[in-house]
Amino acid sequence: AGMFLRLLSDVRWQAARPRWRRWPCCPRSASSAAEPRPAPLPAHAQVVICGGGITGTSVAYHLSKLGWKDIVLIEQGRLAAGTTRFCAGIVSAARPVAIELRMADYSNRLYQQLEQETGVKTGYMKTGSISLAQTQDRLISLKRIASSLNVMGIPCEIITPKQVAQLHPLINIHDLVGAMHVPGDALVSSADVSLALATAASRNGVQIHEWTSVSHVLVQKGRVTGVETDRGHISCEYFVNCAGQWAYELGLSGEEHVSIPVHACEHFYLLTYPLKDPLASSIPTIVDPDGRIYIRNWQGGILSGGFEKNPKPLFTEGRNQLEIQNLQEDWDHFEPLLSALLRRMPDLEALQIMQLVNCPETFTPDMRCIMGESPAVRGYFVLAGMNSAGISYGGGAGKFLAEWMVNGYPSENVWPLDLKRFGSLQSSRTFLRHRVMEVMPLICDLKVPRWDFQTGRQLRTSPLYDRLDAQGARWMEKHGFERVKYFVPPGKDLLDLDQSKTFYKPDWFDIVGSEVKCCKEAVCVIDMSSFTKFEISSTGEQALASLQYLFSNDLDVPVGHVVHTGMLNEQGGYENDCSIARLSKRSFFMISPTDQQVHCWSWLKNHLPSDNNLTMEDVTWKYTALNLIGPRAVDVLSELSYAPITPEHFPSLFCKEMSVGYANGIRVMSITHTGEPGFMLYIPIEYALHVYNEVMNMGQKYGIRNAGYYALRSLRIEKFFAFWGQDLDAFTTPMECGREFQVKLEKGMEFIGQEALLEQKQHGVYKRFTMFILEDHDTDMDLWPWWGEPIFRNGRYVGKTTSSAYSYTLERHVCLGFVQHFDEKTGEELVVTTDFINQGEYEIDIAGQRFQAKAKLYPFSSLFTQRRRKDEVELSGYQRE
Repeated sequence: AGMFLRLLSDVRWQAARPRWRRWPCCPRSASSAAEPRPAPLPAHAQVVICGGGITGTSVAYHLSKLGWKDIVLIEQGRLAAGTTRFCAGIVSAARPVAIELRMADYSNRLYQQLEQETGVKTGYMKTGSISLAQTQDRLISLKRIASSLNVMGIPCEIITPKQVAQLHPLINIHDLVGAMHVPGDALVSSADVSLALATAASRNGVQIHEWTSVSHVLVQKGRVTGVETDRGHISCEYFVNCAGQWAYELGLSGEEHVSIPVHACEHFYLLTYPLKDPLASSIPTIVDPDGRIYIRNWQGGILSGGFEKNPKPLFTEGRNQLEIQNLQEDWDHFEPLLSALLRRMPDLEALQIMQLVNCPETFTPDMRCIMGESPAVRGYFVLAGMNSAGISYGGGAGKFLAEWMVNGYPSENVWPLDLKRFGSLQSSRTFLRHRVMEVMPLICDLKVPRWDFQTGRQLRTSPLYDRLDAQGARWMEKHGFERVKYFVPPGKDLLDLDQSKTFYKPDWFDIVGSEVKCCKEAVCVIDMSSFTKFEISSTGEQALASLQYLFSNDLDVPVGHVVHTGMLNEQGGYENDCSIARLSKRSFFMISPTDQQVHCWSWLKNHLPSDNNLTMEDVTWKYTALNLIGPRAVDVLSELSYAPITPEHFPSLFCKEMSVGYANGIRVMSITHTGEPGFMLYIPIEYALHVYNEVMNMGQKYGIRNAGYYALRSLRIEKFFAFWGQDLDAFTTPMECGREFQVKLEKGMEFIGQEALLEQKQHGVYKRFTMFILEDHDTDMDLWPWWGEPIFRNGRYVGKTTSSAYSYTLERHVCLGFVQHFDEKTGEELVVTTDFINQGEYEIDIAGQRFQAKAKLYPFSSLFTQRRRKDEVELSGYQRE
């Protein structure tokens, strides 16, 4: 765990006698001529991994397990001498994000058997952990995590303060309202775990070279070709950046810059001498997020650190020292955490302190680690930014990245961690410095649904930002882009609304309800400029032929038509879900989700043929997008354009270039992404303010108003519209989410994913996208569903919700999610049929409380979407569209 454990580790390393040689810290000189010479670097390797900490050794271990042997791991100092050396060694699966939970669970199981596999002692001790709650909201957040853990098969329970005292007698429980106990969590010696992984990798053929620095990565034609080090050149096909806090600088040192947005902060923890009655080695680890601290046993004493409200960023400019030494103590800075520790364990007042450890920890802009292939350079992979959870995630993260490299994709959906979720805009050093100062405290802060980062804001804005802000817009951020949540009416208390954070009915409920009502009865405008927008064109038929291969729907449609389609991978999963308008025989306009900008560009660039006659341009910034929603949208647009907008002249899924007001060249599409009538207007940015003003002025007589994304969310969910990144991902196929109609299996040419979809069509699907309407849920009094809630069918767990919103039309909560079917005896995955969905009794688990729900595979007919009282609604009487 701490540096003192590290001293023991050094002794063990020599005893283990690994295949690689260890070299002294001192620089080479004539006086050291008697020392053994380091083994020469190989001229070639399939993979070069930079970084010998927990992530680098884990990647090497898992690659070798998957059969890749020609691997070189390079470490600029000694193995595990970076952040891994100082890691607190807590392995906990108590994580709110599903993929992080899975990584931590795998890591725990891996470390448990690693000592037996390698013969290297890892210090593994299953102690369990107790997460404390000082408030009811904190307890609710723990209950939500506990629900996820239990359905994953990880034992977990919510316990009382008295039970906390029984498990850990030294804990002061007077201010607690409850806690979460995870008995399977563990402690390890992080440096020794890295040694064990390196030992196993070395036995499998991985070459490990310490005291070797990478100067830069060589790239030709967009692919990794080799690595230059201070000891020579290695040609390679793959490079893996596991350089931790150095990952940012290493990414920028290559011939092609690879943006890796990480930044280090100082992290403090305290080591004490043993207690008078030394703590048992099996005593549970304590996590007190409201006190911002964690406490674990350390050699009969304690190791306690935390995440202060005012963190200290490190190394903003330039490369830091070769190995991480213990940074300077700062007792004044640590005092709030020390006070929290003494409040939680008052008996420690007289305990003798051994040392205050100060070490760097690396954080990312969104508190999730970074993995995956660079969008700029093929074969350049990254695993970095562990946000002080490197030992918990290291095993699982290394496994997923190794699968990604060997198979072309990992075994789980890792989009929340994918490097391509970031753009170059997140690589500003100033942005990173300010953001990590917010991120580090957020690790302990209570994160209620739909919270927003406060730093690095107003970075990407629509031309209408100031206009909308003056009208009461409340903002959220997506991929660095400011988007409106809702508009606060005049006279409403803004301060109260901004500070309202709850798991229950939010204060914006009535505001969003009025926006939804206007969308259904009159007309609303939503600024959706953040959508990713590409233009793909060619001099001949190349554009059509290429897109037909990349997309599952038939794009050979008449000019002016809009096609909803998926961009699929070989397994039939959604790499992107988009709308494509055919502007001319040789030109297409593609609209994708906001956070697809980097990922989609990278996918297209890697799959489109190299042809000078085929061009692709990112035009996201060239167009402002206004969504005109509602039955009176046609009236507003027809008056502004002097063109017939009736269904006969402007059918659904149609695109025309029109004049609106004085502005020419407005691309108008008859879609709204909500299922409601209306139009999307793609406006050249120089005309944006004029068109917006014209629309608002003309719309006054039709009751026009502004609306935000919360209203859009409610509308699309009650219409059973799936969104990529929330409901759809690379492991979801069109057949599984009711989008067979967007797939043309017989369109006359092959497309990516076709074979997988044909197999699903023949044999059936193993999960099914389903709509759930909560039946016994009190919107005013009960906890709300947000996303990620477990779904139960006839008392058995069958899946999780992916989206949720209150339907102001049905006056009920609507959840969307996937249902799976497992054999009750064997656990084998079975085909999910329509009868299986329709014949079950369903419940949605919200923080441990289950609510009955009605399942549907189709959206409600418009005949029944009239607003009515709850007691007049008979859900079973709804018809299919």
